[in-house]
Amino acid sequence: MKISIDHVSRLARLSLSEGEKARFGSQLDDILSYVDKLNELDTRDVGPTSHVVPMSNVVRSDSAVPSLPVDEALRNAPDSTGEFYRVPKIIE
Repeated sequence: MKISIDHVSRLARLSLSEGEKARFGSQLDDILSYVDKLNELDTRDVGPTSHVVPMSNVVRSDSAVPSLPVDEALRNAPDSTGEFYRVPKIIE
């Protein structure tokens, strides 16, 4: 499959020099040749995967733990009011 580097650069809104076009065009051709080589493999008996290593739920179980006291959580805040962080107003 041949893809024009001019077409790709236009889609990406990139302006490339002639040297960059030659270099990136060569790299793109190499990538597409490798993909064509991979397409030659027989993958009929290979199921879809999301990980290369078999995995199941790897997240820890959720358990309730005591949270930080408010005064400790606000101790290093640059600005606070009462039990809240004070942040600059960004919407007028």
